[in-house]
Amino acid sequence: MAIPRRRPTHASRRDTRVELRTRLDRLSDSLSLPALKARVVAFQRWLNLTRSGYIALAAGVIMWVLARVVAGTTIYLAAYGLIVFVLGAFLLIPRRLGLAAERHGLYPRAQEGDRLDVEIKLTANRSVSTFILEERVPDKLGRPARLPIVRLRAKSEVSHSYSLRCRRRGSYNVGPLVAITSDPLGLSRRERVIAPPFELLVHPRVEVVNDRPLTRMFEDPPIRPPVSKPWPSGLEFYGMREYAPGDDLRRVVWRATARTGKVMVREAEQGITDHITILLDTDRGGHSRGQEGDSESFEAGIRAAASLGVRHLREGYELRVETNGGPLTRPLRGAGSQLLLLDALARLEMSREPLTKCISRMLANPRRDAHTILITPKLGQHDAAQLRLLLNTGVSVLVIALLWEEDEEEADVLTTAASLGCQVAGLHPGDDLATALATEVGAGTR
Repeated sequence: MAIPRRRPTHASRRDTRVELRTRLDRLSDSLSLPALKARVVAFQRWLNLTRSGYIALAAGVIMWVLARVVAGTTIYLAAYGLIVFVLGAFLLIPRRLGLAAERHGLYPRAQEGDRLDVEIKLTANRSVSTFILEERVPDKLGRPARLPIVRLRAKSEVSHSYSLRCRRRGSYNVGPLVAITSDPLGLSRRERVIAPPFELLVHPRVEVVNDRPLTRMFEDPPIRPPVSKPWPSGLEFYGMREYAPGDDLRRVVWRATARTGKVMVREAEQGITDHITILLDTDRGGHSRGQEGDSESFEAGIRAAASLGVRHLREGYELRVETNGGPLTRPLRGAGSQLLLLDALARLEMSREPLTKCISRMLANPRRDAHTILITPKLGQHDAAQLRLLLNTGVSVLVIALLWEEDEEEADVLTTAASLGCQVAGLHPGDDLATALATEVGAGTR
């Protein structure tokens, strides 16, 4: 009896498409111009030859091929002589330098836009001569710092300064600091690592924003006070009602009692919520694509998440940041958790996981008392359907639409989010975040 084949489900087909797009992204990244350039540089450093050495080696190979064609013994000897000449030059390079170096002014963390003035102090344990001191710097931070040194006596010290410009958020390795020596003929070179690489985390720029947690959907009245505070400091005035046995007499409003003829007491509430959830869309298919793989819309979303997260942490809220691939950090609370958030955002990269996975996790563990902030450049039909299910649980949702294309898709994101009943704000790359949040595009049914 033949066993019927199982038809692939919609989830399995979606996972297959995601895996295929991920492989294509890896292939395109590996064939990009910066990746190919990095491979060429790594190969050149592995051969340890200078430009003159490459010319001499190529001449030896050409002469050997010519000797095979012509069958000339003299040409054979000349070819082998050139190759042995290059190998001999490699053996003449000094192998021990006895150098020690220290970096000053290079800190583990910096903010986007900062400038770091780095000073290198080099000390020689014994006399060395004719070498180049090079600090390798990522292209996004600046150019490599090089210092040629003719002679450095024993126990003497030399210093060199250079600057780093933190133009883009990210995690970078500054270094290693190497000393490059060469043979007397200048055919080969050797690198000695003096100081290991240093990890530099460039945090996204944090702006001052005025965002407040919104009311939940199923409440009466639907609009809460404009100033909200987290638990347990948020005892805010909510309304008045008639006195009930057991109420504290200190809550009696005597003016309202005299006016209405009934004993009225003041009713207070805790803060609107003390739980904030930020959903950051990391699907590279919806974000813009710039030079060297940078995405202006993704960087704008990172800055929005960092600014909102820092603000709520300083005010005492519990913060959770979710991405398409999973939680970014553990739940955070308090101003002391800002570094954990900013470090994680500095290391965050785009992926191929869809936004629906992030919203599905929120639906699996719903929290009606959490204020949700969704930062996305694209809101498809399936995403909107799941977002409606999330709204039906009673949570408040603020959608920050990352607008990077001047076409109808931008209007679709804003219209779809507003029609679902979300608070909506549009943010273009380079715009002021506080102004964008203050200017709400749609208020939905809130």
